[in-house]
Amino acid sequence: MERGGRRNCFSKILARASTVVNQAVAKSSAGKYFKLEARKSSFSKELRAGIATFFTLAYIISVNASILTDSGGPCTENDCTPAQNKTRPACKFDMNPGYQSCLERTKNDLIVATSLASMVACFAMGSIANLPLALAPGMGANAFFAYNMVGFHGSGAVSYSTGLAVIMLEGCLFLLLSATGLRSKLARLIPRSVRLASAVGIGLFLAFTGLQVHQGMGLVGPSKSTLVTLTACLKTDSATGECLGGTLQSPTFWLGAVGFLITATCLSRQVHGSMIFGIALVTVVSWIRDTSVTIFPNTPLGDSNYEYFKKVVSFNTIKSTAGKMRFSGFKSSSVWMYLLTILYVDILDTTGSMHSMAELAGFTNENGGFEGEYLAFLVDGGSTIIGAALGTTTLTTYVESTAGIREGGRTGLTAITVGFCFFLSLFFTPLLTNVPPWAVGPSLIMVGAMMMKVIREIEWTDMKEGVPAFVTMILMPLSFSIANGIIAGIGIYIAVHLPDYAIRVWRWGVRMKNSKYDSRNQITALASTDLPATPV
Repeated sequence: MERGGRRNCFSKILARASTVVNQAVAKSSAGKYFKLEARKSSFSKELRAGIATFFTLAYIISVNASILTDSGGPCTENDCTPAQNKTRPACKFDMNPGYQSCLERTKNDLIVATSLASMVACFAMGSIANLPLALAPGMGANAFFAYNMVGFHGSGAVSYSTGLAVIMLEGCLFLLLSATGLRSKLARLIPRSVRLASAVGIGLFLAFTGLQVHQGMGLVGPSKSTLVTLTACLKTDSATGECLGGTLQSPTFWLGAVGFLITATCLSRQVHGSMIFGIALVTVVSWIRDTSVTIFPNTPLGDSNYEYFKKVVSFNTIKSTAGKMRFSGFKSSSVWMYLLTILYVDILDTTGSMHSMAELAGFTNENGGFEGEYLAFLVDGGSTIIGAALGTTTLTTYVESTAGIREGGRTGLTAITVGFCFFLSLFFTPLLTNVPPWAVGPSLIMVGAMMMKVIREIEWTDMKEGVPAFVTMILMPLSFSIANGIIAGIGIYIAVHLPDYAIRVWRWGVRMKNSKYDSRNQITALASTDLPATPV
């Protein structure tokens, strides 16, 4: 009884203190600027909402850095250890110690770039647009950058530097389109079925990535006879991921599977931070040395990473990824195709996310817009420019902001709280850098699963809508290219609707011809009535 009384007394004291603080902040100039009373919120509620959003979103710090590191970043064959450098380009795919060390440095920089860009973007969204929306590098755009544009370890059509220049130019175009009001009009030009299918296709693309060995659980891998097959092997080819023996015997796969089940269970029960729980468990187990699932093997590189990991708290400055944009590669036609693809994905992703979040928060008006919409899109475009300057990809508004909105977040203080949490993460780079692929893979699969929900909105009974949608979503994972899916979907849509377009043009021509004939008859009739009567 005595303990219960003390607990109740302490709770009352905290409640009173919280009420006093909330009232003081609400009446202050800051409270009036953020419209705490007008939006029926409070300072403590906004803090809780911001923390809830961050825990739901924090997985992006390690996931984004891991995906972008797969592109090789600024690392080239010149970073390979000479002793093992038999053929210089091939050294990037043969676990060369020198190249792997460069990748580790790049990942450290990308951890900081992700946190820093997200921090600035959230601060801007909160202070300028006054909306409870969190921004971070978008899933889908980062995978397209790493695996299509730059390619795995630089095997794509453009270099990392040129790719960053594409991202920066895309941010400038998005900013310009938002400022002039053309963004929404361009979004409506794309057929609805293709727009919806693009989200599904990107989800399949991310899930397929999470299932592979280089950036995921390693459940699937290449096969000489069937192209793709079940792997999770005890031994794999480090360059190709092909199974060398022991199918479904990989300890890291089974550990990742446990993380996947934990994440799925938490999501099904709507637990805040579900992604974090699965990643955290798998990562912590993988930090234990001298085990079959350790991320720190007994190698020179493993020993070096472990020594850095033991620092726990360390502030890392960006050394290799910031300011690396290079516009000299824009002579290639593929660069412009990549630019249009990234711009298209950004417009659809950001527009859809922002409007859905605004509707959930109750901000939308009768015209479908919401307060702060114009400034929010300007912040989004400007954040992408900052992200490219730091070395990361397109920043976008995250649907994980719903976690904070459900906690009662209604003002920019929620976004500012998220930004402050990203700031704190800058000091834990040694921990965030050493998150293994088999911990990241399950989150990619779950993100892909969550992107499937829009598939029901496609009109499958109308084949002129269903076929382009299907081609869009199936080509993205199977051709491992988001751009291929979008281009094919739009092309098929135009082709199957071409007869309809031709009929409309023909009918329009007939109507014009008939109207012209009728007008001539009317003129003739009027002219005949105006003639003087002929005397008899």
